Amino acid sequence: MKKVFIVHGFGGIPNGGWIPWLMEELATRGVFACALPMPDSRKPVVSKWIEEIRHAVNNCPEDEVFLVGHSLGVSAVLRYLENVPEGKKIAGALLISGLISPLEPESKKSIYRPIDSFVVPPIDLEKVKNKALKFVVLHSIDDPAVPFFHAEKISSALGCKLIKTEKGGHFFILSKPICYKLPEALEILEEIFK
Repeated sequence: MKKVFIVHGFGGIPNGGWIPWLMEELATRGVFACALPMPDSRKPVVSKWIEEIRHAVNNCPEDEVFLVGHSLGVSAVLRYLENVPEGKKIAGALLISGLISPLEPESKKSIYRPIDSFVVPPIDLEKVKNKALKFVVLHSIDDPAVPFFHAEKISSALGCKLIKTEKGGHFFILSKPICYKLPEALEILEEIFK
């Protein structure tokens, strides 16, 4: 059975925004979906987030595991995969609005500084790209939180498809437009499942 584990972003919660909608849609298709409660989401510690992902997927057959990360959740998914032993490979990963390097100082408020530890030192994407059968990046050009070039860097380094939208914002509950559904994510996952 396919198992989708969703990793929310900074300040997020497992039942926030589009996550419940996506889990319900996946369930109707016979796919197990679980949103992980990432610890201390406003004061995140990368090792704790990696451990949360590891704990969730540890006993699952690798070919059934699909990870979906949003925002800082993308960085956590990439760090997790970077630390997966060589020769092990999950089925797929959908990376939504993720960052790969520290946010620019002028756009970074002091509350966001803990996220730097997720991307410094740089994630070894060369190592990561062999840890999943399929990767897809989804990012909006008008994302006010994470500039679009992050998506370009991630997709280029992983050699994967980049799907861009014009007006999705950060695909978050506080974004404009408010995002309680994310049909693009469902479509991408259905494609990754094939």
